[in-house]
Amino acid sequence: MLTSFKELIVWQKAMELAKEVYDIAKKLPPEEMYSLSSQIKRSAISIPSNIAEGHKRGTKDFIRFLIISYGSSAELETQLILCNSIYPKISVDKSLKLVVEVEKLLSVIIKKLKQG
Repeated sequence: MLTSFKELIVWQKAMELAKEVYDIAKKLPPEEMYSLSSQIKRSAISIPSNIAEGHKRGTKDFIRFLIISYGSSAELETQLILCNSIYPKISVDKSLKLVVEVEKLLSVIIKKLKQG
């Protein structure tokens, strides 16, 4: 049994993803500070934050928070694809790979918890 959310691989990967997204945000032009830059950072932060908060609650709430994280990961994936489309010189490849990995991990955990 895990004693801390910090032991969850999905949380660790989500934290790595958030750091990568912050690096991308720094490379965006200043006019994106209050739009795309802000949005990708909020989506990225939401993923590990909801995993952590949900872990501190009961199983039913944990599932709900994991589903929220899953939604935030899809939102972030969309934003990274858009970022890549608008600013092709800014590499988002590592972040896209991490977000897909996080989505897969979340999907597996949600499925297992729902099965009991």
